[in-house]
Amino acid sequence: MNESLSQGSAGKVSSIGGFMHLLRSLAASSAARLLAATMPQLEQARELVGFSDAYSSGTVVVKTSERALYYVLGNGKAVRYPVGVGRAGKQWTGTAYINSKQLRPAWSPPAEVKRDKPSLPNVIPGVSPTNPMGAAALTLSGGGEYAIHGTNNPGSVGGFVSYGCIRMYNADVLDLYNRVSWGAPVVVTR
Repeated sequence: MNESLSQGSAGKVSSIGGFMHLLRSLAASSAARLLAATMPQLEQARELVGFSDAYSSGTVVVKTSERALYYVLGNGKAVRYPVGVGRAGKQWTGTAYINSKQLRPAWSPPAEVKRDKPSLPNVIPGVSPTNPMGAAALTLSGGGEYAIHGTNNPGSVGGFVSYGCIRMYNADVLDLYNRVSWGAPVVVTR
């Protein structure tokens, strides 16, 4: 594997949080690598590709029509991941920012999901095989409704399937988790 493709950005220090953020990032990065090694779902489909769009390095770009997420490396390169995106009427476009990173997060269905599926429990623990968040979640600014996350249904990756979240294979979301920094911009286009 190309060296630049395997390096994460966990060692970067944000301007807010300083040394403690670095320690949390290093601990989370180690935990993500351990989790990736023990996850039963080993699917991954990421690849290093040419990328000429004018986004700065470290930006996440989701192209809904392609059902692809690009992590911009710079110098005309990006890592491309297949993703599941919002179904008809649930898609959105715009810019958000990564405002948290979580490994094996618990999931509480948003009101709209709960209304459509009232039999869902109010909370599904992160370790449950029925948790739709999978191995990790990168939550997005803008109200807490959307995230980039793994999945307990790998067959949904590549489709128009969600209520607006971006779904990834568990191995791929862990790879992205290790690369992306808190506060990184996420641009969602059609």
